[in-house]
Amino acid sequence: MTEQLNANKQHYPAVWISDVHLGFKDCKAEYLLDFLNSIECDTLYLVGDIVDLWSMKRQFYWHPSHYQVLNCIQQKALDGTRVIYIPGNHDETFRHYVDQTIFGVEVHQQYIHTTKANKRFLLVHGDDFDIATRYNKLISIAGDAGYDFLLFLNRWTNRIRKVFGGNYYSLAAYIKARVHKAREAIAAFEDAAIHEAKKQKVDGIICGHIHHPKIKVEDDIVYCNDGDWIESCTALVEQQNGKIELLHWSDTQKVLESADVTSIVTPTAVKPNKSAA
Repeated sequence: MTEQLNANKQHYPAVWISDVHLGFKDCKAEYLLDFLNSIECDTLYLVGDIVDLWSMKRQFYWHPSHYQVLNCIQQKALDGTRVIYIPGNHDETFRHYVDQTIFGVEVHQQYIHTTKANKRFLLVHGDDFDIATRYNKLISIAGDAGYDFLLFLNRWTNRIRKVFGGNYYSLAAYIKARVHKAREAIAAFEDAAIHEAKKQKVDGIICGHIHHPKIKVEDDIVYCNDGDWIESCTALVEQQNGKIELLHWSDTQKVLESADVTSIVTPTAVKPNKSAA
């Protein structure tokens, strides 16, 4: 029976999620749990802010689904999935455990993933690039008053939509995309990330932090942001041919963007400290 169930799951060489914010009331843990139960992967990357320690210090909140997400991740590790955790700013306490393994989960400050197309991607959470966006309060992390207001609107909009049979919709993302200063801050963050990828001479960079899912190619660098599970409900996946896709997973599931990285010109490589097979 187990083999039959597993046969129905989509298998990926690698999957990236970040900014889950377990312990925060707007975390969409149910959607994430459905996603995790629907896939198998060789390597699962947790790209920071998985647990929101900041939020829980202000007000403790822990829905049963939040525990189920952690249990699902640990079970994947026990079943043979390689799980690599890159702590973010909201769970920075776990940075004290860099280069250690906790309950079968490897903890790293950053990481180099090599795709099936032999392209090298730098993995970081992204808070190191805050200096590029610090001037803008509209793009601040969860906890900022302006962002909390967007999430308040998002929460009540979807409650009303659900009453009338509508599917999940990220009003917060819609508003941010139409605020000029927010767009400027997002662009500045992306530029800083691409600059870091060039500096480390990799083919691309995968990060989270700003809750803005995106795949784009600029100057032969593939910029990928896996989004979040507060607004966007998105994850990045690698196909067997090395293609990177950005998936949305809520009441409906769809591919939002993709990048055929096989056409990217590989820069002169430097020997990484660590790399994934």
